[in-house]
Amino acid sequence: MEYKKHILDFKVVQNQHLGMNYSLLMLKPFEGEVPPSAPGQFAQVLVPNSKRTFLRRPISICNIDRDNNQLWLLVRRAGEGTAALCDLHEGDTLNVMLPLGHGFTLHRDDAMLLVGGGVGVAPLLMLGKELKEQGMQPQFLLGARTKADLLLLDQFSTLGKVHITTDDGSTGVHGVVTKHPVLTSDNIAHIACCGPMPMMRAVAALARQQGIDCEVSLENLMACGMGACLCCVEDTADAGNVCVCTEGPVFNINRLKWQI
Repeated sequence: MEYKKHILDFKVVQNQHLGMNYSLLMLKPFEGEVPPSAPGQFAQVLVPNSKRTFLRRPISICNIDRDNNQLWLLVRRAGEGTAALCDLHEGDTLNVMLPLGHGFTLHRDDAMLLVGGGVGVAPLLMLGKELKEQGMQPQFLLGARTKADLLLLDQFSTLGKVHITTDDGSTGVHGVVTKHPVLTSDNIAHIACCGPMPMMRAVAALARQQGIDCEVSLENLMACGMGACLCCVEDTADAGNVCVCTEGPVFNINRLKWQI
């Protein structure tokens, strides 16, 4: 399904600081409703009032709260642009282009595991919400360095069973996500994964080994979000070089050369 693209001004309703490096921006359009989108699609956000940051920043759509007509964006403070977004205040205006790209496949069974790490958990919240609304029972596997780095646990726990790993063992299984036994359980047939590239590569390798269908959401460098600048090109097995912003960001691992 194709979703119409929009460029809209949003008002910052709330900026929830999650630890030192993350912010959950809750945004409301000045006019109309938040445009519909699919889980896994993203937005291109214009950094406001910046004389040095000219390009929009690609941010995964975390949630669309229809009851409150809000768009949620989870932002990691990584550079000057994202730092400016994390420092926004209630009442500030943010210009957003959305929805962009193609999202995750919605499987009509209860054998889907959503695996995320760091800011990569963002699109999995919307995916889990969509699956639950359609009567599915998704499971989540969330990894972080420490207990304090786990994000949006309260929201995920309302949608399905949450499995946790931490690098330091402060909660959940000690180690990376591929150490969790749920990944090798017999009732997992599909994996949706988003997070740091080493994590996605490891999950993809395990999924291939176990014969599990797996999709990953790539976070290649993007400038335009429309397939014009060619910053985000990924070499695929079936179509050669493609733009992640238009062909993805979600890909089945069977299409990715780094997984073959």
